[in-house]
Amino acid sequence: MAGQVAESGTTHRRAESREILSQTDRVNTATNQHTHTHSHRSRSLKSSIESSAEAKFSGERERITGRVTSMRHRSPTRTDRHSTQEKPTEKVILENEDPRLSNSGSPVGGSLNTSSKTIWNPEVKLVESTLSSLASRMMAPPLSAHTAGFSKPSEISRLSVDAQHAVIMDDLLYVLVGTEGQYIRFHERYNPSLESERLAGPEFRLTKGLDASLRDITKTLLKMATYHLSVEAFVDQQSKRDYGVVNHALCAAMRTIIKEYLALVSSMEYRMLTDPSFTLNVFYLETMPMAKKLMELNYIIIKLSKKEVVQPDIIEDTSSDFDKIMETLRANDGNINALNSLGTKTTSVINKGGDVIKLLTDRLYSVSGDQSARELLTFLLREASRPYVRMLNLWLHRGVINDPFNEFLIKEQKAIRREKLDQDYTDEYWEKRYLIRKEALPSQIADDRTCEKILLAGKFLNVVRECGGVDVSSEAKDAPETIDDSRLLANVDAAYAHANSCLLKLLINTHELSARLTSLKHYFFLDQADFFTSFVEVASHELRKPAKFVSTSKLQSLLDLTLRQPGSITAVDPFKEDLTVQLNEVGLTEWLMRIVTVSGLDHTDSAAVRQLSFTPTEDRTNEKDNKKAYQGMQALQFDFKVPFPLSLVISRKTILRYQLLFRHLVALKHIEQLLGASWKDQAKSTGWTHKTTSKALRKYRARASNLRAKMLVFIQQVLYFSTTEVMEPNWVALMNSIDSIETVDSLMQRHVDFLDTCLKECMLTNAKLLKIMGKLMATCRMFSSYINSLSRTLQAVEAKVLENEEDESISKLQALLDQYEQNFDHHLKMLMDGLNYYAATETVVLLSLCARLEVCINI
Repeated sequence: MAGQVAESGTTHRRAESREILSQTDRVNTATNQHTHTHSHRSRSLKSSIESSAEAKFSGERERITGRVTSMRHRSPTRTDRHSTQEKPTEKVILENEDPRLSNSGSPVGGSLNTSSKTIWNPEVKLVESTLSSLASRMMAPPLSAHTAGFSKPSEISRLSVDAQHAVIMDDLLYVLVGTEGQYIRFHERYNPSLESERLAGPEFRLTKGLDASLRDITKTLLKMATYHLSVEAFVDQQSKRDYGVVNHALCAAMRTIIKEYLALVSSMEYRMLTDPSFTLNVFYLETMPMAKKLMELNYIIIKLSKKEVVQPDIIEDTSSDFDKIMETLRANDGNINALNSLGTKTTSVINKGGDVIKLLTDRLYSVSGDQSARELLTFLLREASRPYVRMLNLWLHRGVINDPFNEFLIKEQKAIRREKLDQDYTDEYWEKRYLIRKEALPSQIADDRTCEKILLAGKFLNVVRECGGVDVSSEAKDAPETIDDSRLLANVDAAYAHANSCLLKLLINTHELSARLTSLKHYFFLDQADFFTSFVEVASHELRKPAKFVSTSKLQSLLDLTLRQPGSITAVDPFKEDLTVQLNEVGLTEWLMRIVTVSGLDHTDSAAVRQLSFTPTEDRTNEKDNKKAYQGMQALQFDFKVPFPLSLVISRKTILRYQLLFRHLVALKHIEQLLGASWKDQAKSTGWTHKTTSKALRKYRARASNLRAKMLVFIQQVLYFSTTEVMEPNWVALMNSIDSIETVDSLMQRHVDFLDTCLKECMLTNAKLLKIMGKLMATCRMFSSYINSLSRTLQAVEAKVLENEEDESISKLQALLDQYEQNFDHHLKMLMDGLNYYAATETVVLLSLCARLEVCINI
């Protein structure tokens, strides 16, 4: 029974307190209406409040006066944080003073009979580092302890537990909206002027003497106030321009949560003033879901606020890297002096774009078992990803990048233009114009295949848009709007297929890709090459010169005349104007060895390659003579101008492969021509055809003719194998596959595979076979020149034999011929052994050549 009475008395006192608070609010409202001001509650109202309380509860005047003083007497730093019209100077009354109204009876405007002090003067100014209309412009208020006019409140330990409960609950309402309370204040260590501390959230300090149970629950509720101020600081920071549209969208979503939070605090205040049963425990239970949301937001803020350090990146030419310069200026707030250390300074980057989406996605997966956290993170992820997905759709369906803050997964380097494709052998436009930011990829599209599809889809449409021919202006239907949409990957696949279809039509139908490839076959694979035979004949005088003395312009004019010759297959070729003549300063074998061994321009390796190509009769120490012997025919190569966008398929890298195969065929044809000329010379020259009585001389001539025939068969078999059994079948397979290819990427890869297969089966990519072939071809070339110079020598030897004079000339000739035979037979055997080995390990096609070369051994 006693307990019930005590509980009834407590309830009665709470009701009385609520009624007093309601009357106090009505007095304050009337006063505010009378003075037409929005400043803080004036301490001059204290006497009227006390009078009202005294009139109703005369028996408890002292207790009620203390509670009202604690609940309504605010700190000098109390201010409406949303108001920017507050007067710069305000009069305050210290806590121990007894305020009275002025003689006029007006609570405002009259002179107070107490001392007054000037408190915080709020200043409002535009923040120069931001253009965001949503970021805060007002300076952070200073701590109340550092403000003039600050006075400590009365000790809370003198109040009863119920009074402590009332004043602490009132203080919490102020603290939860971001201002200090009477008994709850910011810790002295907190500096609101520092952005880093605002992001971390303030620490709060409770006054001494508070009841232990109230202190525990108050500390728990203060965490929500810390999270709230941290979220507001984060929204102000991330709303700046440099943080990108994804962060802006995330801040807008967080701002929605803040509005819900403020509405909750407002409802709590209303219940505190109207509901007698509303207690601190109810306050805590009602705000628990929102506190959990704010805690989750605070976790995201901590992760996003951490800066990632970029490793030093040395830039060779900063004047051409416009994007890097702009990023450096943004990171240093427009300070142009930062460009002095561009490329060598380790800078910090902002987490934006794909990094933000990845963080939200990872966090969503980690809390998938918590329904409330999952719903919150799903909401944040959807809202934050909307601008990112809009950029993605624009890239996938239009081939356009609208990324002013460099946060999209595709990076565009505008300094690289397509006009450089004709001179650039690295295909920079295609390989480097658009790149993937692999360090900032959302988890939903982070796998390599999806990224490649996204990159290629936009690149293909970009090509089509620049070149015309196909309409890509139609908008995508049913495109996803958020990153977690189940249609996202299907949208990527559909856009990739559409882009491929558009570019394939442009290449095959509009720009006649098949005709271009056929023209390349005529010129580089010497298919129906009557024009080349005519060109070599008319330019033979020029091509016999040392390579450094050959006139390229003269060769080009002779080639143009040959191509226009009536009756030639090239006369009706619409692309003959794109064929040009070049002279390569590096020999074919040396060039191929550089590619195969990846030795670059290492002169040591080049010298070794030259030594491997020499025969025993050549002076290996005389480098100048070697350069003089390097004729124009050995340096001859063709080049082909390919317009954009065909240059994407027939790129400079593929043209290089065509040139290697062309020089290989030209070298074989040139040696075949030299050996054929030697046969003609043997058939006409008296030194070879005249019957002689010298048995040694007849034997020498037979051996020399046999070796020449063996070399000619060898060259013809290699040439036939390279053209008929390697290039032609692979060419037919390539042309047959063009009609069935569905993607441009497959077409480009198929073309490169065709050329690489030809190079491999022609023994131009195997270092061992390449060395052996180089030695054999050099031996054949030198032997043909040697045979052509023997006609007069044989006549002189025969004259001495007729005069019965002993001469050692025949012995010398036989010894030199023995060296040629041994060298050729040795390397031919090595080649056949190598062909048998690599036919079993690499490509079986080499067995056919090995079988054909058996004929050379039997000659």
